[in-house]
Amino acid sequence: MVEIHPSAIVSKKAKLGVNVKVGPFSIIEDEVEIGDNTVIHSSVKIKNYTKIGSNCQIYEGTVIGNIPQHLGFKGEISYVEIGNNTVLREYCTVHRGTSFDDGITKIGDNCYLMAYVHIAHDCKVGHDTILANCVTLAGHVKIGNYVFVGGLTPIHQFCRIGDYAMVGGASAVDKDIPPYTRASKNHALLYGLNLVGLKRRGFSQDQIKIIKEAYRILFRTSPTITEGIKIVEEKLPKTPEVENLLNFVKTTKRGIAPDASKRKLLLADEE
Repeated sequence: MVEIHPSAIVSKKAKLGVNVKVGPFSIIEDEVEIGDNTVIHSSVKIKNYTKIGSNCQIYEGTVIGNIPQHLGFKGEISYVEIGNNTVLREYCTVHRGTSFDDGITKIGDNCYLMAYVHIAHDCKVGHDTILANCVTLAGHVKIGNYVFVGGLTPIHQFCRIGDYAMVGGASAVDKDIPPYTRASKNHALLYGLNLVGLKRRGFSQDQIKIIKEAYRILFRTSPTITEGIKIVEEKLPKTPEVENLLNFVKTTKRGIAPDASKRKLLLADEE
């Protein structure tokens, strides 16, 4: 029930599910679990302490489970976990976690990682998320669900990107990108809501209207985000979307990327 090419090297200790296929010259080490119907294409290396779900596709040249690029890493056991129905295209790299976090680098279900994506130690990527070619996540980055990140975009360590957000290609993300928003440029600025994404995911006009008003108060009209939070809490209904947005903003450590229109005003004042 498992198809392994004669040139592949698969440890007898690895746990392979039903109908797993392993292509030419791929290497699978001891402490590896691979779910049913997953296909490992040619020249893939899956290292110890990696767990991959069912119905995944891992393409040529990808390396999963290598040790983290962290000077404080001392060889401790840590993990990579990849969910079901997730695709990693050519030459992706996913590193294990560290003891400086929970020790797990995790990618959720139904994700699509295009060629040359790098997922560093301790990152968390939610479900139904797309990372385009050459997106690079530094350590401890957290990306939500239903997120799209355009190609050639680096994301600074400890940054977060909220649910349903979209980041344009060739941006440089050095601050948090809130849920439902659209960001781009170097360094990344906010450009309103990800309206196309929200409509595609079935958000109603009423839901979008409330999110839009919360965005306007928080990131455009209020002198500070702290004041904006108070206004939103007082004036807007406590919908799940508003609560999600407020919780994200309240828990930021890197700070929130500024709105583009407000950023222009600040630069004008500095001049």
